[in-house]
Amino acid sequence: MSTNSQSKASLSYLKFLNLAQSIRALPGFPAMDAVEERMMNLFAASWQAKQQVTVLQAMDMVQGISPSTAHRRLKALRKRGLIALEIDDIDNRVKYVVPTAKAIDYFARLGQCLIKAAGR
Repeated sequence: MSTNSQSKASLSYLKFLNLAQSIRALPGFPAMDAVEERMMNLFAASWQAKQQVTVLQAMDMVQGISPSTAHRRLKALRKRGLIALEIDDIDNRVKYVVPTAKAIDYFARLGQCLIKAAGR
């Protein structure tokens, strides 16, 4: 990658960060801490790959946090309406973490920031 394209990519990324930060400050945009954002990003990658995420898997996805911390964060994300839990059709002991309409809107708004930052 040439120096000019690196500079352009760097500027695009910084522009994205600024845009994302500005929409995070808007009323109605879900407030999350860094762990919750990491969890949502990991969930999104799994959902995009059409993979189901169980609650137990979700509690083990973020390295460096305890299962009890992960569980508290799952409860917080559920309370904010960003995730829902669906019970497995075969084994009702298994629950899956699924996105809500609010989560889909959250990722769409961040995606719009990315498109705008890239100048498209």
